[in-house]
Amino acid sequence: RNPKIVQSSVKPMSAKNRFTLQPLPYPKDALEQGGISRETVSYHYDKHHAGYVRKLNAADEAGKVPKNASLEQLIINADGAVFNLAAQIYNHTFYWESMAASSKGCQGSIAKAIQLQFSTYSDFIAAFKQKATTHFGSGWVWLSLNKQLQLVLSDGHDACNPLRDRMIPLLCIDVWEHAYYVDYRNDRAAYIDNFVLLINWERVQQRYENAIKSFKSNL
Repeated sequence: RNPKIVQSSVKPMSAKNRFTLQPLPYPKDALEQGGISRETVSYHYDKHHAGYVRKLNAADEAGKVPKNASLEQLIINADGAVFNLAAQIYNHTFYWESMAASSKGCQGSIAKAIQLQFSTYSDFIAAFKQKATTHFGSGWVWLSLNKQLQLVLSDGHDACNPLRDRMIPLLCIDVWEHAYYVDYRNDRAAYIDNFVLLINWERVQQRYENAIKSFKSNL
């Protein structure tokens, strides 16, 4: 049996504007001390993220999107442009929520799971950085939970999302150039170094707890 999908905060709305651009979880300048400028957040959120929402709504109005399907269902079942747009909306909302201006650090059961899977937190961060730095071209890097309740670190191109592989995502980083080019030009590694200091581990912990419950409820 498939796990119950942990819903993102982007939800279908009215028939005319079925999908919405969710507000950022912080002001646009909140991440500046962490190395992500207001200009980058504004450009990334108002142009790219919002653009995917507009395009998916246009496709929906043209009858190209299955009725009553959530973003998660579209990610799992759709192909082509509909998949790409739905996944990019979900991915970006997930990305914004994966960061915070301040965090208490990696604690609780997610910290224990990381230690079990990667030996140490430092080893996990090194593996995460390596995956994100060496990913060729545009895409995403994810930390997810699989049905064996194991943490999985993966990367993929374009609009990739671990829901396609029946895993539940916990954390992601956007490695498309538009996520960092304003602040770092082509220095992706510097962007990644700062991103890991902005990880909202409280949110990751919540996602981890929900994912565990979801898989266990389907045993």
